[in-house]
Amino acid sequence: MRVLLHQNKLEILVPALILDEFDRNRPRAEAATAQSVKERFRLLRQDLQDYGDDEAQRWIAEMAHQIPHASARSLQNFSEISDLIRRGTLLEPSPENHTSVVRRGLEKKAPLHQDKNSVADALLIEQYTSALRADEGACGEYVFATANYTDFSVPKGDRRQPHPDLAEVFEAANSHYVYDVDGLVATLGEKLGSDYLEEAEEVEFIQAETPTRSLADILAAQEEYFEKIWYGRSVMRDTEDGQLQPGTSESLERTILAARRRIEEKYGSENLPPVDDWEWGLMHGKLSALRWVLGDEWDFLDT
Repeated sequence: MRVLLHQNKLEILVPALILDEFDRNRPRAEAATAQSVKERFRLLRQDLQDYGDDEAQRWIAEMAHQIPHASARSLQNFSEISDLIRRGTLLEPSPENHTSVVRRGLEKKAPLHQDKNSVADALLIEQYTSALRADEGACGEYVFATANYTDFSVPKGDRRQPHPDLAEVFEAANSHYVYDVDGLVATLGEKLGSDYLEEAEEVEFIQAETPTRSLADILAAQEEYFEKIWYGRSVMRDTEDGQLQPGTSESLERTILAARRRIEEKYGSENLPPVDDWEWGLMHGKLSALRWVLGDEWDFLDT
């Protein structure tokens, strides 16, 4: 939707009260989401500690690293939704909208047909109706998308159908009532065709193909670049004829040469320094980034 909005193939109509409610409820919703992730992990960890073997304990340690990432990904949705609706077309309620809401309330018409305060919901449908009428004759496709079936859908019936009191709003061929995310996705695919479907497939591909790195992967990469940089620095200190620096003790010489042989066998001599300046700088950048992820300060490159 963000891409299609940028390409002017889609317009999002955002009533001002949606922004107000989003901002008011966001802190509570974010806290509940983060707490839910932590609680699910806590219960799972407890079960594994009580009944799991050594492999389970290693998995717990790995998952402890993943929890902040999982929580952050969940909260990222709030930021993306906020950005999306703020880039939409803001709809301010008109005096006519307020008058129509009062009329609905007096006539007990949906969404004011129940014994609860649904004034905000009534204002939404009135603003949608006004936008639809203002575009009459322009042949734009309009979609009213909601998950609030108790106020807007057929009572105790097909939630995909609007309440009879609202049916006339969706009688026009270009006015569509959509229930929940699945309904919105289906309608976007139907109305926008390949423009939407290709973007959706690309997003799904990116999400499926770019999983978060595990702690084991990060530690292995950090060890690799630590050893390669140590090897390069060690070789650079050799004399021109390939000997260790004069004055190196026999015990230290044995240690250095043994470490070099181990690293050469592990990575292959062709994959080790000396390398050109660009590759040498890239190695240091990777080590710095990996160490930062693991908690060190930037530019910590000691070997």
